[in-house]
Order: sequence, then structure tokens, then C-alpha cells
Amino acid sequence: MRCFTLESVVAFLLYFLLHSAAGGYAGGVQPLSHVAIHKARLALEDAAYVKASPVLLGLKGEDTQWVTVEIVNPKPTQDDWIGVFSPAKFNSSNCPAENKQDEVPLICSAPIKYQFANYSNSNYASNGRGQLRFLLINQRADFSFALFSGGLENPKLIAISNVISFSNPKAPVYPRLALGKSWNEMTVTWTSGYGTNEALPFVEWGPKWGSLTRSPAGTLTFNRGSMCGSPARTYGWRDPGFIHTSFLKELWPNAEYTYKLGHQLFNGSYIWSKTYSFQASPFPGQNSVQQVIIFGDMGKAERDGSNEYNNYQPGSLNTTDMIVKDLDNIDLVFHIGDITYANGYLSQWDQFTAQVEPITSRVPYMLASGNHERDWPNTGSFYSTLDSGGECGVLAETMYYVPAENRAKYWYSTDFGMFHFCIADTEQDWREGSEQYKFIEQCLASADRKHQPWLIFMAHRVLGYSSGEHYASEGSFAEPMGRESLQKLWQKYRVDIAFYGHVHNYERTCPIYQNQCVNSGLSHYSSTMNGTIHVVAGGGGSHLSNFGELVPIWSLKRDVDYGFVKLTAFNHSSLLFEYKRSSDGSVHDSFTISRDYRDVLACVHDSCSPTTLAT
Repeated sequence: MRCFTLESVVAFLLYFLLHSAAGGYAGGVQPLSHVAIHKARLALEDAAYVKASPVLLGLKGEDTQWVTVEIVNPKPTQDDWIGVFSPAKFNSSNCPAENKQDEVPLICSAPIKYQFANYSNSNYASNGRGQLRFLLINQRADFSFALFSGGLENPKLIAISNVISFSNPKAPVYPRLALGKSWNEMTVTWTSGYGTNEALPFVEWGPKWGSLTRSPAGTLTFNRGSMCGSPARTYGWRDPGFIHTSFLKELWPNAEYTYKLGHQLFNGSYIWSKTYSFQASPFPGQNSVQQVIIFGDMGKAERDGSNEYNNYQPGSLNTTDMIVKDLDNIDLVFHIGDITYANGYLSQWDQFTAQVEPITSRVPYMLASGNHERDWPNTGSFYSTLDSGGECGVLAETMYYVPAENRAKYWYSTDFGMFHFCIADTEQDWREGSEQYKFIEQCLASADRKHQPWLIFMAHRVLGYSSGEHYASEGSFAEPMGRESLQKLWQKYRVDIAFYGHVHNYERTCPIYQNQCVNSGLSHYSSTMNGTIHVVAGGGGSHLSNFGELVPIWSLKRDVDYGFVKLTAFNHSSLLFEYKRSSDGSVHDSFTISRDYRDVLACVHDSCSPTTLAT
């Protein structure tokens, strides 16, 4: 009895073998993938029961609430576990076989999280009684809790709890701000259970010192057929609800705005979210303090301890919490790929949006595409790996807004005050002659360096320099063809700093061109920058990566820990770079750049066109 085709089984085995061979990846497999839910069997025990309380959640408008689960099992074992299922009815009726040879399984819906029954009950195996606590978020459906024996690999269903639910499962939740296509536009994206046949979505907003207005929102969703493979098409599938995006335009620079999400039902009544606030972007080139956070590869983690048998993303909550703690001193956040590590388990995208909501509801949260969002064979991705778990970019492109001309091509530029950002998509072809290469050159060339002196390039995979263990063992110290294709553009247009994720550690190079350090110094650079500083900031939260034994001469700082980068532009001449550890916010690397406009214009090797002798 199974839920997937021979092709999907082979794909999963290749996925596991390839990533295990890469070294250190086995500990990073999505925890839900270890639950062999398609193999579940009935073993109901009359004397066993599971009871969840409270029955009704969110009575005071909460989107998140703790639930207590009581367990009684007359035949307990050490490997008993509780799975949280949503919708509460989790039989196989909504999971048809992929072909005629497949048998329909008893259960073909992965739990959204799980805990072992003895997680907080050391005597459970002897007395068969225990109590667990789960933190649930509003995910557009009801919940039930199922007790299994047989461990994760051979689950046997012992008992099912009562059904619990949020008071309004369809409520608008988890707003995600993002910069729009113009400097004075902010976008708001959120999730709800209301389709366009039931309600009209909108945002009610306005300046703190003025009247409110309403802006309509567009609505997107997708179905199982939009997924490219298993588990996203099979046991990892969960209805995504409806994703709404509204465009708030003609904002006043730096002004404080309040907003709340709304749905006007066709019976004339309204559904509201709580009220949030944000600060509008500065005018391009505005001379004021501007602070930007950059990291990659964060993923999500569970505050209730669920799913944490293999230390999957231990730094994720620390990174989230440290950013929230400093949010009054942050204007903009970039998460440069490997967003949730859902890997085809769609419920985890909701979990992630809830985790980062304290950030995304207040400041723009900008994404880059990573291998765990996009890659799947025969779908147009540059790499034919199985890293997205069959999502093939659909979740990232739908759940979050980016100001790309086509979100299926996840590259874009954006301005913020004195910064000009160029964000590339490493999961699609970037080589010279490609469509994306032309975009990258146009983006870099369009920077007005007099008013936006700080030119920043970002991508997920390392296109520049990394001495991470995998890249070092290959001898390339980066993605093959990355520097070969792009370093002449970084040099020609005088990119200040290039950021990457993918490698789960921190590393900073000297200002470099063609493998050579072109500026001396460690903590301060002044006057003309002769090359680009390359930074790996992939320690956002997922399992850490080691460095190779060789320390290249261009590698100035390395750290195997969780952390993020903070850029502070004080004015057009002064920039502060800080790398902070997520555990305590302490600064473990920093440098400053001080220069004038003439230093940006000054010619360095391969940066200027030939001049004429004419007068």
C-alpha cells in the first residue's frame, strides 16, 4: 500500500544519496520526511484515548495559541508519538493514487508537526500516561491529534483526539510587507481562507496623522496539479488557502503608516485583522541613517519542541528573535534563499509565515530564490536536483511578493535610500548571454552612484568566493562558472559588497578581483575600493557547514555559527558592516568604508572604458 509512483521513490532515493554524499546533509533532511505516513496501519485500542483542550482557540483574536494534549495508552512503548493533523479528518479521500498501479493508502496527509509521547513525560513508557503541549497557528482548518505506535517508520494508529479549531479558521493572517516597483510603494501580502467567490479582500491604511483609505487586493492560489513532484503532490500537499496582495502607493517618504487587513463578505459584513504599522521608504538618495539586515538559509523551527529529533534548524528561532529584538533599528530585511526548507511539505510555509510575522508585518521582507524553493528536474531550473521537494518555485513565487517583472524569473532590483540592490536568481541561468546576465548588467549599470553610492549584489548560491568544505573540495571555491561570468560586471560597475547564502556559515573576503586581494586592511577601507568584498551569510538557522582545511589568502574572517549581517549607511560617505551572532547579538566581525563620490568614479583595473585624446 503506497502513495507514490516508482518514479517518485527513485527520485527520493537519489535525493537522499546525492545530499548524503555531499557531506553533512543527512542531518538536514526535512523532519516530516521521516514520518512514513503512507505506511500507517490501523491498530485502534479501545482503552486508549487522546484529549485536546481548549476546544475553541482564538477567542480573543489570537492567531497562535497553546494546546494541551492528554494521552492514555494501556500498551505504551518508547516510540509512541503524537501527530498533529489539519484538517482534522486526515483519511486518504483527498489523495488519489498517482497511477492505476498505486494502492490508495490509509493516510496520505503528513502531520503538520509531531512529538514523541515521552517528550515531556519520562514515565510514559511505564504508566502509559502523559501530557504534551503544542503551539498551534491558525491554518484555515480544524485540528486533531493522533496517537501512533511503531515509531515514525512503521506507524500504527492507536487513537484519535477530539477536534479543535480556531474561532475563525479563515481569518486574514501573517502580513508580509515588501517593497514595490517604485520607491514610494509598499506591498502587503497575507493569507486567508476567503476566496473571491466569498469576499472582497482589501487593506485599510493611512498615515498616523491622517485619514484612512482602502486599497483592493489581488488574490492567488494554486492546486495539487501546480506541484511538480512528491512529496508536494502527494503526502506533503496541503491546501494553501488564498494569498492576497495589495499595493499601497504614493507614500510620503519616511512617514509612519498604520494598516489592517480586511475582507468584505458578500452579506455585507466585514472580517478584520489586528492593526499593524510600518515606515515608508526614504526618497532615493536621501541622506539619513539606513539599516539593512541580510542572511540566508534560515528555515523555521518549533517553539514547542516538535519535530526536533535531528537538530534540523536550531538557529532559526534565535535569528528571528534577535532581529525582532532590534527591529526599531532595522529598516529592511533580505532573506537570500532557502526560506522555509519545507521541501514539499506545504504546511511548513504557514508555520514560517507565522514565525517571521513580527518582522514581516513591520518592515519589508525581501527574498531571493534558493535551491530549496526552486530546483526540480525537467522544470527549467538551472540545477536538476530534487531540493524543492516538488514545489518547483510555486510556493516562493506565490506566498511572498518581490518586484520582479515575472516572478517565475526571480531576479529584480530595488532601491532604498542610499542603497541600490541587485538580486539574482542562481537557480536559473546567469551565464554571459543569458536573459538574466543582461538583467544583472542593466541593474548594476542603472545605479546612480552620486545619490545611491552603496551598490549591493545578492544571490543564493555562492557565485563569488567561499572556502566552505564542499566548494573547497571541488577546488572551485564557488559555483563553477560563477566568477567566470560575473566578475567583470562586479568590477566594471564597482559593486561594493556581494552577498550569498547556501553555505551555512559566515565568511568575508578582502576586496578582491580575479582571485587577488586589491586593497589592504581588515577593519577599515577608505578612498577608492579596487574590488568587491564577497560575504557568505548562510548561517541564518539551518544546520551548520564546515570550512575546508585550507584558508585562502583572500579569506579574512570565518565563523561556523548562526548569524546575520547588518549594514548601516550613515550618509553618502560612511558605511558600517557588522556580522552578529544570533545567540546573543554580539558583533563578531565588522568593518567600515569611508569615501567620497570621486572615489567611486575613480578608475580601477578593468572598470573604465578607454578615453579619447581629443580636446
